[in-house]
Amino acid sequence: MHKLVKGIHAFQKGYFASHRQLFEQLATAGQKPETLFITCSDSRVIPDLITNSAPGELFMVRNVGNVVPHVTLPGGTAAAIEFAVCVLGVENIIVCGHTQCGAMQAILDPERMANLKFVQKWLEQTSGVKRVMEEKYAHLEGEARVNAAVEENVLAQLEHLREYPFVAERLDNGTLHLNGWVFHIQRGEVFDFDPELGQFVNLSSPSPIENR
Repeated sequence: MHKLVKGIHAFQKGYFASHRQLFEQLATAGQKPETLFITCSDSRVIPDLITNSAPGELFMVRNVGNVVPHVTLPGGTAAAIEFAVCVLGVENIIVCGHTQCGAMQAILDPERMANLKFVQKWLEQTSGVKRVMEEKYAHLEGEARVNAAVEENVLAQLEHLREYPFVAERLDNGTLHLNGWVFHIQRGEVFDFDPELGQFVNLSSPSPIENR
């Protein structure tokens, strides 16, 4: 806790002091983010840092496994998506998974969450990913298998988003765009799904993610 308090003091004297006008504007004009960023709760994934975004630019939703719940399951994540799309009018939604994801490891090895009842219940939303892994990726092992699960999970959550009527409507009229990302923790790289290529490509240099 002492470290966090020191961090607050450093923030106030440093970043806040040099960006006071920005915070005053955000306080008076409110937030107008262009992007809803849905990602994992993992402490190693910092959306603002990865995208070099300023306060007010990203509306963020974080949960275990960057899951978009089925449209029939109300809750905090669904409410945040609805607010971002219908009230804030975001133009983009990004679902961002990451390498070494504990949620994906738990999907592949359910024993990891044998005593975590809430985690088990939450990850039931990803049952389709488990089926895909069994059908298409039985030949993979270790890190390659986890990376494949991370990618397939991102794609599954994009499909879940399309089931929300207010998302589908905005997609149909071209005022909303979806992207699926994977953040590679060790390399600091971000891979974006290219529908035409049918694979994830490096946003800084177009090459497929190395997981197969």
